[in-house]
Amino acid sequence: MRALICGVGGQDGAYLARLLLGKGYEVWGTSRDAQMAPFGNLIRLGVKDRLTLRSMAPKDFRSVISVLYECRPDEIYLLASQSSVGLSFEQPAETLESTTLGVLNLMEAIRLLRQPVRFYHASSSECFGTAAQGAADEQTPFAPRSPYAVAKASAHWLVENYREAYGLFACNGILFNHESPLRPHRFVTRKITSTAVRIAAGTRERLVLGRLDIVRDWGWAPEYVEAMWMLLQQPAPRDFVIATGQSHSLEQFVAAAFARVNLDWREHVDSDPKLFRPTDLARSEGNPARAERELGWQAKFHMADVVREMVAAESP
Repeated sequence: MRALICGVGGQDGAYLARLLLGKGYEVWGTSRDAQMAPFGNLIRLGVKDRLTLRSMAPKDFRSVISVLYECRPDEIYLLASQSSVGLSFEQPAETLESTTLGVLNLMEAIRLLRQPVRFYHASSSECFGTAAQGAADEQTPFAPRSPYAVAKASAHWLVENYREAYGLFACNGILFNHESPLRPHRFVTRKITSTAVRIAAGTRERLVLGRLDIVRDWGWAPEYVEAMWMLLQQPAPRDFVIATGQSHSLEQFVAAAFARVNLDWREHVDSDPKLFRPTDLARSEGNPARAERELGWQAKFHMADVVREMVAAESP
């Protein structure tokens, strides 16, 4: 089996590459400039030299179809797009363009090349908006509240449209928040764990965050990439919510991180309204019942476990 991972250098791409290599796949991966990209995550996981790497810009149809023609993959995982909700407010046009055009170009290339490819798209829990009526499942209506969420919702519906119109084996994985030490520092979870460890080591800095009352369903990224693979092994394409089914406030995440280094978070953390987003989800929680029932997938790591692993990875 040959898999193509678009966006292989990110958190999910690196963990997925390691997983597929362990299953005996031949793994190809793309980045916008594979010759210049550092691929630090792949190096950290010890898999970079086992991959075939190619440059591909998902927004550029010529580069997409060129890579697909050369690779001839059995499975494609599209993980490449702007992935920061906060940054999407600063770069809304880029977020919409990169997210939607990437999906459109890949599915058009699959359709035109007439290859029997199974296609995975990384949808997002952000599409649901605030969970006003409990945990969201596959039937929950979308109510996006950021440019990132709007873009992901559009891409999600493109996948469903191509699946219905052309019979493509195309799936959306509606993943809730999933973290690991491979997260970039601009993500709040990595910001929290790295700062807590530095403060415990003796720095005098303070951790400055936005809202602390937001509630999220946090899982462990290496488990979530297993669910991605499972989606493409099903007899028919379907969309799945992937989540732990448990939610916690950001304040609880912060408290757990500082407790791991024997500190009281209240002595080191400030909330600054300047960091509040124009709109933000008050609560996000997923219902993974379909994934548990049909995929046999269930999260083993929950928020406290994620914090433990991330703090341990930051510690000297």
